[in-house]
Amino acid sequence: MAATSGVSTAIRVADLRKSYGDVRAVDGVSFDVGSGEVFGLLGPNGAGKTTTVEMLEGLRKPDGGSLEVLGIDPVRDADALKQRIGVALQTAALYPRLTVVEIIDLFRSFYKTTLPTQQLVESFGLDERKGAQSRELSGGQRQRLAVALALVNDPELVFLDEPTTGLDPAARRALWDVVRDLRDKGKTVLLTTHYMDEAEVLCDRIAIMDHGRILEFGTVEELITKHFHERAVHLDHNDALGAEDLGSLPAVHSVAGDADEVVLYTSDVPATIAGLLALAEARGTEAANLGIRRASLEDVFLALTGRALRD
Repeated sequence: MAATSGVSTAIRVADLRKSYGDVRAVDGVSFDVGSGEVFGLLGPNGAGKTTTVEMLEGLRKPDGGSLEVLGIDPVRDADALKQRIGVALQTAALYPRLTVVEIIDLFRSFYKTTLPTQQLVESFGLDERKGAQSRELSGGQRQRLAVALALVNDPELVFLDEPTTGLDPAARRALWDVVRDLRDKGKTVLLTTHYMDEAEVLCDRIAIMDHGRILEFGTVEELITKHFHERAVHLDHNDALGAEDLGSLPAVHSVAGDADEVVLYTSDVPATIAGLLALAEARGTEAANLGIRRASLEDVFLALTGRALRD
């Protein structure tokens, strides 16, 4: 998978592999990330996203394959790499009795070049809490502090591993603004997430990962266009409306779904809905929570894996 044409490459990965016993956590992964790009690894928990990122960061040694980050081999020269990257792990372990300012100052002492503490405090909306111990912060504040710590050395490349997991909607969107700002400043960001909306909003390109492998990659529009030219009609799963019957409705090209929802991909929405309502009436039931939308990343993931991506 090549980086965007005309853009230098920040990350190169080829046939990357990592196993734990009989479990292949990363199974032949290859991709490039262009400089200044927000690149997303999208997939459920256990897909291999975090293991992949930890190898790129020099925190874990691969079993096979090759990788290069900012022109550096993370296995051979992790110390040189750490001066140029920022890392926000999935679960940040912060010193509970240190204040926000004390923690930032501590992390600044690890690097040759750093941003001012007050600039970081203000940029991440922590000014009013800068004297508070980290154990006194809310979940959203702790997450913002973790990302601030990843940026103390003004890195060229930032790794954000599931940065918004467990946050309320307002806190999630505040962190989205941080990622947009990093892109505007020309930083490269590798983001892992299992939130479809997050990937659609933030990422220039996306790799969909499951069971240690990359299933598809590209821009959101490329992924959707490659797999779907139809609209999606969705409704609650209903045992009285079987997949075979739904697939026989007018203009329906395919049917997908899980225990909660069924999705019909159709080239003629009115004809499909008319047939669906007639079928439901004949079966003495109803098509509950019936809706129409364009195909999305959720549909692409469902088509590739046969299951929806749930939190």
